[in-house]
Amino acid sequence: MSSSSLSVGIIGARGYVGAELLRLIDRHRLFRLVFASSRSLDGQGVSRVIPGIHSDIRFEHLAPQVVAERKADVLVLALPNGLAAGYVSALPAEQVVIDLSADYRFDDTWYYGLPELTRAHASGKTRISNPGCYATAMQLALAPVVDRLETFPVCFGISGYSGAGTAPSDKNDPKNLADNIIPYKSVAHIHEREVSRQLGRPVRFLPNVAAFFRGIAMTVDMTLTDALTAQEALDHYQRFYEDEALISVQMEAPHVNRVVNRPGAMVGGFCVEPERRRLVVHSTLDNLLKGAATQALQNINLACGLEELEGIDIG
Repeated sequence: MSSSSLSVGIIGARGYVGAELLRLIDRHRLFRLVFASSRSLDGQGVSRVIPGIHSDIRFEHLAPQVVAERKADVLVLALPNGLAAGYVSALPAEQVVIDLSADYRFDDTWYYGLPELTRAHASGKTRISNPGCYATAMQLALAPVVDRLETFPVCFGISGYSGAGTAPSDKNDPKNLADNIIPYKSVAHIHEREVSRQLGRPVRFLPNVAAFFRGIAMTVDMTLTDALTAQEALDHYQRFYEDEALISVQMEAPHVNRVVNRPGAMVGGFCVEPERRRLVVHSTLDNLLKGAATQALQNINLACGLEELEGIDIG
């Protein structure tokens, strides 16, 4: 695919993730935003709705066939779960499509794009499923030791309320969340199935939402086949991620406020009980960026034959 100027369209651009991705596309030196679809914002200028956007295009409400006729080089689907199929079926196989929902994360014909763990399989893929935000945090904490797990790990996650989306609910109501933390979907969460499938090992996941707006704090408790000291765990994780610009590994536990508005993730806080072969690892990321929009841009860059971190400010 030529990289002189690549056209990008976004469907479902009203939400928090859509807005973050619009900003990233707008700043990308090789991408040109050609349309942004939103039923509720139809006719409004993108730059008037989303701060930091310089594009003069307006939001449109576009049916799948109209989107197909626009022939963008890249189409991003930022829709709620269950709504992607109509657009996907209308598009030619050679068009790059990246879906931010869960609709194709369990489809073997789609590339599951968590680049730090799956980029070896990215070449030539035009159908890309972006991982979930919680699922990204879990996998980054587990991947370095997945082959040393003795039993299923338990993952306790806390997300900012932006993860509950823009539709009003008790899980994104700041008044309801004040001085509060709300557990939800404590069994059979879709991200539990997603991570279990990708790692080839069962996991248990306990999600919660708290009063901060954005970010994820993940604590993973696991039993290994062999004991590690905290220093050995740190060294092992640092070697595993040594070539990854977006993954920071440290001995101390990472804090959510250090990853907010940043494109990467932090892994650390290694705690051990050697006699029980127990290891606890913490990971944090911004659910709207590395948990969604930044990761989507990594995947788009790879699909277009560009440098993976093009347009991503790693600081």
